[in-house]
Amino acid sequence: MTGRGTSLHRPNGTLARDGWACVVDPETAGWAYSGLRVLDLAAGGSISFDTGPDEMLLLPLSGSATVTCGGSAAALDGRPSVRSGPTDFAYLPVGSDVTVSSVDGGRFALPAARASRRLDFRVQPAGKVPVELRGAGSCSRQVNNFCTPEAFEADKLIACEVLTPAGNWSSYPPHKHDEDRPGESVLEEIYYYEVEPIEAAPARGGDTAGGAPRGSGYQQVYGSSAVLAEVRTGDVVLIPDGWHGPSMAAPGYDLYYLNVMAGPAAERAWLISDDPAHAWVRSTWADQAIDPRLPFGRDA
Repeated sequence: MTGRGTSLHRPNGTLARDGWACVVDPETAGWAYSGLRVLDLAAGGSISFDTGPDEMLLLPLSGSATVTCGGSAAALDGRPSVRSGPTDFAYLPVGSDVTVSSVDGGRFALPAARASRRLDFRVQPAGKVPVELRGAGSCSRQVNNFCTPEAFEADKLIACEVLTPAGNWSSYPPHKHDEDRPGESVLEEIYYYEVEPIEAAPARGGDTAGGAPRGSGYQQVYGSSAVLAEVRTGDVVLIPDGWHGPSMAAPGYDLYYLNVMAGPAAERAWLISDDPAHAWVRSTWADQAIDPRLPFGRDA
């Protein structure tokens, strides 16, 4: 796909900058609020930065970390992988000097939003992250609601994790949030992906990178914006507007994506409209069981 859709799908590595594996800020995306950084730290590695005008979270994707923020410090236990269940995370206020270090190394996401209030630095334990099993049948997925409005206080930032078992569809029915009207809010959204082979996969596969299977999923966005992309670990899709979904997990590979959202409304709320052509699909879930492969990592 060419034109605008090409710029909205950013393959792994194309957003690397200044020691970060991925940097999306409002200037990069061409919008006003949502941002994301991804950090790969080698064993014993560290990085220091200023949050500037953004509120951020430090969310371990794999590995553990120590974070210092102003005069405060905290150790995050993290997790072996995104498939291991929810993780603890830290909230980093606007205008904070931050250092992140890791004894054993790991990968860390920093969802961000331009904010007007400065809240306190704090750590949220993994046990307080609500886990939701959404959909049914081949639309079953797990949502870790770690920074949704009902689960965690922030000024503008909304973020959650979605895990879709191999072969399933998520972010479905397609929906949007680009109009300020009853039942819908304006939110810029970032999708960040990780694709993992199912636990029964062999050590090597036909599609390999560095000897490990290198799987893919697929993402659709249509309407005001248009994307139909094969997505791999480290890829990003930007959604300024339009219907988005489905996110498709290929057979043999579980699909993870991190959703980061923020917008101009005074109320921090995730309000969506389903595509009326496909909204009926929700009514079929009542007669289907939730995929027995869920939940990942712990009991919901």
